[in-house]
Amino acid sequence: MASAISANRAELLAIANSVASEKMIDKSIVIEAMEEAIQKSARNRYGAENDIRAKLDPRTGDLRLWRVVEVVEEVEDYFKQVDLKQAEKLQKGAALGDFIVDPLPPVDLGRIDAQSAKQVIFQKVRDAERDRQFEEFKDRAGEVITGVIKSVEFGHVIVNLGRAEGVIRRDQQIPREAARVGERVRALVMRVERQNRGPQIFLSRAHPDFMKKLFAQEVPEIYDGVIEIKAAARDPGSRAKIGVISNDSSIDPVGACVGMKGSRVQAVVQELQGEKIDIIPWSEDTATFVVNALQPATVSRVVIDEEESRIEVVVPDDQLSLAIGRRGQNVRLASQLTGSQIDIMTEAESSEKRQKEFVERSKMFEEELDVDETLSQLLVAEGFSELEEVAYIDINELAAIEGFDEELGEELQSRALEALERREEASREARRGLGVEDALAELPHLTEAMLVVLGKAGIKTLDDLADLATDELIAKKRTEQRRRDGTVNRRAARDEDKGGVLGEYGLNEEQGNEIIMAARAHWFDEEPQAEEAADADSSQ
Repeated sequence: MASAISANRAELLAIANSVASEKMIDKSIVIEAMEEAIQKSARNRYGAENDIRAKLDPRTGDLRLWRVVEVVEEVEDYFKQVDLKQAEKLQKGAALGDFIVDPLPPVDLGRIDAQSAKQVIFQKVRDAERDRQFEEFKDRAGEVITGVIKSVEFGHVIVNLGRAEGVIRRDQQIPREAARVGERVRALVMRVERQNRGPQIFLSRAHPDFMKKLFAQEVPEIYDGVIEIKAAARDPGSRAKIGVISNDSSIDPVGACVGMKGSRVQAVVQELQGEKIDIIPWSEDTATFVVNALQPATVSRVVIDEEESRIEVVVPDDQLSLAIGRRGQNVRLASQLTGSQIDIMTEAESSEKRQKEFVERSKMFEEELDVDETLSQLLVAEGFSELEEVAYIDINELAAIEGFDEELGEELQSRALEALERREEASREARRGLGVEDALAELPHLTEAMLVVLGKAGIKTLDDLADLATDELIAKKRTEQRRRDGTVNRRAARDEDKGGVLGEYGLNEEQGNEIIMAARAHWFDEEPQAEEAADADSSQ
């Protein structure tokens, strides 16, 4: 009998050691799972109502089984309570209210109990393995990792990473890249999520950061921090651009990334399935960087609109198709690289646009200020484009224009202010005609012209305005530029063309939030009044 017991002990410990080693988890977790399984089987044998505990010694394999009972004066639950007389037999000195141990003989696990215990152990070990996998990979986001393709399911590639599995979703794969089971593959760890079925490790071969990490592996200067990749943009499997800068003036960043006879960049190109990579010197000067980013096209002029985060690039007529690229690829990548919308136009188109703007602004000043054509054109030539600029500029700057004097400047400012008042009055009448409440006119940052736009959009009360999100109010349209440059797809164009109701007025997010919160203020004012009315009714 003794030999049988020691054999069982040895077997239990051997199982625990084997499972812990195979699954690479702590042995104590396996021991804990075994104890839980034995407790469950014992409850099936002695009654589920019992509070049964099991303890397996991890060194000797000794198994102890007991139930916990409470010492009471009068027993009501015979499974969990004992009286003082019975308690004295179990533990000397037991007192009322104590919880004491009632030893139980070991149980022989039957076939059903053994199967149940096995399931408990497997589940516990599986949970521990998932926790171990998550802990191992949770901090590895942004790393390049190597694995073996296990399977391809619905276009998604499942990768065996050794101690876990990752997935390269279809949209994170390089287009037209064949995934063959058993092949080794490198990918970027994008993120790791804890889910019920275990940690999900999302991988990518299409992300720009994957290309950055590959360069860091091939170019020692990038790994050492001497050369820095400041920006990257990719059209996976086709073409990419990276902007690089050197922190050491003696090292050429572009040459270092290209390598001897192109060896370094070719290693990255091969990993990316032949993706052509343009390596561009990065510059803090936006205009210079845009010119570099649009290579190999030649740029004549760059006009930057910082407020709209938009860049207008003028190129010679024969460079237009090269600057735009096939299906808009070149300008699209340049836009991603610079973080700004780029509008490409030819010299002829730029000249035509400027001439049209000049005529429109001259006509506006001529009509609104009641001046002759020469004077209105002179104002436009001096850089004035809006009535507000004339009305509120320092009088000395206006008088300093050649052919102007202080008297003429004051007269122009007076007429500009009158014109603005006329516009405001006309907008006010239009706004009231649309049925827009006067309460909206008291909100910050809103002009009468803006209120007319709101009225036409069906926003006529404080509640109408308060129901909007900030983006719905101020989001700017981003697709006014010609579709030919290919920087936006049709679905994105439809979504972005919606814009915000007041998107054309250039309100920033802070101003939009102030408007929305001011419109909602009456909601909070009404709540105390409603509570006071309810209190008055209850008191009656």
